[in-house]
Amino acid sequence: MGGGYTGLSAALTAARQGAEVVLLEAAQVGHGGSGRNVGLVNAGLWLPPDAVAARLWQGPGEALNATLAAAPDRVFEHIARHDIACEPRRAGTLHLAHAPGGVKDLARRASQARARGAPVTLLDADETARRTGSGRFHGALHDARAGTIQPLAYARGLARAAVAEGARLFEHSAVVAAEHHGGQWVLRTDGGKLRARRLLIATNAYHQPADGTRLPDLPAVSFFQIATVPLGDNIGGDILRGGEGCWDTGTVMTSLRRDADGRVILGGMGAGGPTHEAWARRKLAHLLPRLAEAPLEHVWSGRIAMTGDHLPRILRLGPAGLAVFGYSGRGIAPGTVFGEAAARALLTGDEAGLPVPAVESHAEALAALRTLGFEMAARMVHLLSTRI
Repeated sequence: MGGGYTGLSAALTAARQGAEVVLLEAAQVGHGGSGRNVGLVNAGLWLPPDAVAARLWQGPGEALNATLAAAPDRVFEHIARHDIACEPRRAGTLHLAHAPGGVKDLARRASQARARGAPVTLLDADETARRTGSGRFHGALHDARAGTIQPLAYARGLARAAVAEGARLFEHSAVVAAEHHGGQWVLRTDGGKLRARRLLIATNAYHQPADGTRLPDLPAVSFFQIATVPLGDNIGGDILRGGEGCWDTGTVMTSLRRDADGRVILGGMGAGGPTHEAWARRKLAHLLPRLAEAPLEHVWSGRIAMTGDHLPRILRLGPAGLAVFGYSGRGIAPGTVFGEAAARALLTGDEAGLPVPAVESHAEALAALRTLGFEMAARMVHLLSTRI
């Protein structure tokens, strides 16, 4: 269940191993966060690696750090192997210091990443301005492992690759009931029933409840983006000329990248609407004054499933059943490798290769209230930011 990166990667992996695979998607492939995210193929999680190790204990934590450090490789290997036209560019990412205090945070992250052999580089304000085209940042951390893609195109490319390997994919097929009996999972949609020996639920922030299977309610952060019209070199030639994708150190985060057609895409926390979009116009003009009057061509938003500790979870659902969720803003590379690992675990019955240990239960306190709190905080910051 679920036509995002995790479900599609699992379907592709299982089909390549000869399994009979059916993927059910409630809307369209990439309808959720997999088609609406920023497009940053990052290594690791939002958490610094020391925090990952501390929260998962040393052995499992460092195993997850190592897995996710190499995860961008898997994304770009899929793109090359299956000829996925998704504007791939592996020029790294820039984590931007939005304030002087952000430089200290980046220095700590750099130290932890270097201790694990990561090719990261701290940039001063001048070099950051040269790379971004904006003089508003106090420095940056460049991660050469990372890159950018067109996220929806990557999801659709994974879907085509899975189908080419023999997987069957059904869109507009929301599962309304899922129960295990007689040694099989029985899934019911409005269009009929499906029997399967193994089940993976990979719906994340877009999960729709199904009778017989209970997943935890998760806090969700909304994230919206605006895209300018394509810009020629006379206006945008010095903006991210190296092709990096960016996000900043702000608690209410901002992202920035360019696509293959030259659009500048700026994102921020929030569900969209007049308040957030007015802020985004001001933010764009603040960061890149020459774009103050640049026409906007697209605006969209999506949801990010969060866990309280910002670590993803793999939940056992019963015999030969798993659910994966909670990437907390890092879905492209983790979703790809978690999907692969979940497929292998379900096919073999061996969970040793899972990126995190599977758990029997998981709960998030006050999920709906925290979701509301995230949105209200973003709205308040954006409403009060009359000056960026």
